[in-house]
Amino acid sequence: MNSRPVLRRCVSCRKLLDRQQLIKVTRNHQGGVVLEGGMGRSAYLCPNEACLEEAWRRKRLQKALRCQVPNSVIEVLQKRLNHCINSAAEAR
Repeated sequence: MNSRPVLRRCVSCRKLLDRQQLIKVTRNHQGGVVLEGGMGRSAYLCPNEACLEEAWRRKRLQKALRCQVPNSVIEVLQKRLNHCINSAAEAR
């Protein structure tokens, strides 16, 4: 039996991708914002810097999660992106 991938849309570029290829940002039940886990309202971002910058500039994460996203969450996303980019470059 062939299982289909679970598709989600990036809040920035609007591309429809497999959920495992995207970064999940979630507003949890206490009103906080967490990465890669938790239950609650979620938004997904492509793992590239252009999407993160566009989402921050146009407040796409705030609109999708219906809450304020602290700068600390954006900084963690930026570090994670830089780590992913460096890992991909080393793999080549």
